[in-house]
Amino acid sequence: MKETLVRIDISKIRDPSFVKALGPKSLAILCHDIRQEIIKEVAAYGGHLSSNLGAVELTVSLYRVFNPPFDQIIFDVGHQCYTQKILSGRSLAHLGEKAAGSPFQCRPESPYDVYEAGHSSTSISAATAFALARDVRKDKNEVIAVIGDASMASGLAFEGLNNLAASGTKVIVILNDNDMSISSPAGALGRFFRKISSQKGYNRAKKNYQRIMNRTAIGRWFYGLSYRMKNSLKRTLVPTTLFDNLGFTYIGPVNGHSVKELDKSLSRAKNTTKPTIVHVYTKKGKGYEKAENDKTGLYHGVAPFDPKQGIKLSENIANWPSFMGSLAEELLAKDEDVRLICPAMIQGSGLYDCFRKYPKRCHDVGIAEEHAATFTGALALNGFKPILAVYSTFLQRAYDEISHDIARFMCDATIFVDRAGPVGKDGATHQGLYDVSYLSSVPGAHVAMPSTPQEARALAEMSVLEKGHGLVAIRYPKDPLSGNLKGKADIRFGRFVFEGQGESLYIGVGPRGRELYKSLEANKNIAFCNPLFLNDFHPNDISRLLLYPKIFVYDSYSDEDGFLKNLESSLFKAGYKGQLKAVSFPHEFIHHDLLEPQLRENHVDLDFAKQELLQFLG
Repeated sequence: MKETLVRIDISKIRDPSFVKALGPKSLAILCHDIRQEIIKEVAAYGGHLSSNLGAVELTVSLYRVFNPPFDQIIFDVGHQCYTQKILSGRSLAHLGEKAAGSPFQCRPESPYDVYEAGHSSTSISAATAFALARDVRKDKNEVIAVIGDASMASGLAFEGLNNLAASGTKVIVILNDNDMSISSPAGALGRFFRKISSQKGYNRAKKNYQRIMNRTAIGRWFYGLSYRMKNSLKRTLVPTTLFDNLGFTYIGPVNGHSVKELDKSLSRAKNTTKPTIVHVYTKKGKGYEKAENDKTGLYHGVAPFDPKQGIKLSENIANWPSFMGSLAEELLAKDEDVRLICPAMIQGSGLYDCFRKYPKRCHDVGIAEEHAATFTGALALNGFKPILAVYSTFLQRAYDEISHDIARFMCDATIFVDRAGPVGKDGATHQGLYDVSYLSSVPGAHVAMPSTPQEARALAEMSVLEKGHGLVAIRYPKDPLSGNLKGKADIRFGRFVFEGQGESLYIGVGPRGRELYKSLEANKNIAFCNPLFLNDFHPNDISRLLLYPKIFVYDSYSDEDGFLKNLESSLFKAGYKGQLKAVSFPHEFIHHDLLEPQLRENHVDLDFAKQELLQFLG
């Protein structure tokens, strides 16, 4: 029977159930239109591009085979959930702005978003808990975790797999494999056995057989014998995977861009009675040639761009991450003992040239922040000079290893803390506001934040090339840079930088702190202090602060539990009798929005800080 072609107006989708009735050609049109919508909106407003283009057919098939939100789909990280947003009636326009949707799954936003995350590898652990809750309530819904191959390599994912396998509860884990090769079974006999093991009739008969044989002692003995014989035959005839050995039913590999194949494999997974892995191969960036051919991660998370021209590398150069990447390159060139470690964010942290020029001394350890930290500490113990470059939001995942495996040994190691401060659209899961507070709790750790490229170069050279300082974390934002990037400031390790004379003192953290000071230069009665180091203050610097009757603090890069709390504590212990007023982020989770509105809403923008400062010190 000839299929009647149906073209869906994406802007009018409210209920995703329509996908169940579409034929093959109509599904192909739908997937094409969803891809074009993703490209259009991400190009206009920024967002995660390649991962979403690769997951279109997979998400459509999930909505055909299962019944969300009754059946619960958990996307690992959530950065590949744009197709789900479209199918559940949400727009991608202005994604990440306050009045629009979150760039990840968001529980308050939709009943289809049953879980939310911004960090990787949480989906299997969460899905195991959702399945346990289902079983306790005796519900009949399916629980599905969709996880990428890079996230699957993280330790947390393996912890979840181990616990899920031990529990035996039914969860369907979809491994969206777009890069890393994972062993898979081959041959017709293997496919035959796997097809039988995931059929509903087979599983019903197996459960009935087990129940009958367990009624008597001889039955239990015979069941054990037959079970061992079956598994012995299966191991002999069917190649096994890691997942088989963990106790999962394995289905795959499956073409992740064929809705027909996906429907068939997901239906088989639906019929299983124990934890199941569906191994799906997809092409990251599918449908947009420039993203398909990208091998560096340039099209993973993008700012607005022209989709016809693609992203120009020159558009991504003049910012703090690219500058710090160039400093890492300088340090690698100066000393052969320097080693660079990065957990999967080479492109984002501006490290591509480092890895290209010094491949044997640069280590991409994948999404494994805990391993990265322990690896860094052990390299330092062996005489190397390691730099760990990692986003602030991901660094918090390695807190134990930073304390236990780096600082405790008094290792000379450097952490480049990228994306320090507010991050705008990425929202609550990605804010880089909290590293000062948790790193300050680590004995012997020094936390610094330069206000100029020259200070950054001096800090980096001190930390990486000199000995005896222990762990140093150098924070910097994603903000753009302009002007002179050459030269090196004259600074002292662990000390504040004081500039100007005045009866009152303004303390400003980082680039925005210095920017505010520049706007005050006409006011000769206000002295400036660039703290540079945000914890473990030198007694002489605190003694100097005690001389000022009024101190105003502006820190737009951490919450009030970070530098401000450290300073207040030190001043209190020293017996400060003057007045202190501060502008800093509140100690809470800050949700998504454009950066400037995010600063204004939390009363940490430059205009508000200047007004408060002049009112207090003027």
